[in-house]
Amino acid sequence: MASQDLKHRTKQPEVITADATTGDAKQKRTGTARRGLRSLTVALAFPLSLALLDIFYFGSSNRYRSLHKPFYFPPLWALHAACLATAFLSGLSAWLVWAEGGFHRNPTALILYLGQLAISLGWYPVVFGAGAIRVGLVLCGALFGVLVGCTRIFRNMNPIAGDLVKACLVWAVLLSVVNVRLVYQ
Repeated sequence: MASQDLKHRTKQPEVITADATTGDAKQKRTGTARRGLRSLTVALAFPLSLALLDIFYFGSSNRYRSLHKPFYFPPLWALHAACLATAFLSGLSAWLVWAEGGFHRNPTALILYLGQLAISLGWYPVVFGAGAIRVGLVLCGALFGVLVGCTRIFRNMNPIAGDLVKACLVWAVLLSVVNVRLVYQ
């Protein structure tokens, strides 16, 4: 037993001079930071650009503008801003999960993320573009379900990502309220 302790104590850590590693470590950190910023930019720009295109092509609705709205009902510009905020938050949460290796460990997380992105982007063309308000209500229910799944799976991989998706759940509830009001006006 004493000889085992002696073996462990005699191992000396490898001495590396500061001059040799300082430059290499700094370059490695800089490269990692650049890759991280690049991937974050893509993760945020993708859903945001899709949401902007969605709003640009399908975001104006005379029916919504002419609707007699109660005081708690958001104006159309606020609906658009909330859509963009949700796209930002969902992209950020997906990036956090991706950075933890979560999409490789659990491919269901990627499927749920892409599903919520598709459903949330599909609401504007269905409701404002085609005028299919009842179908929009079904989309709101599906969006809520997918977001609950995202929240649970993302939270297991990165708790902050799971919390960010909870804000998107508020968006799904807001869309449902708007949609119900459009159905029963």
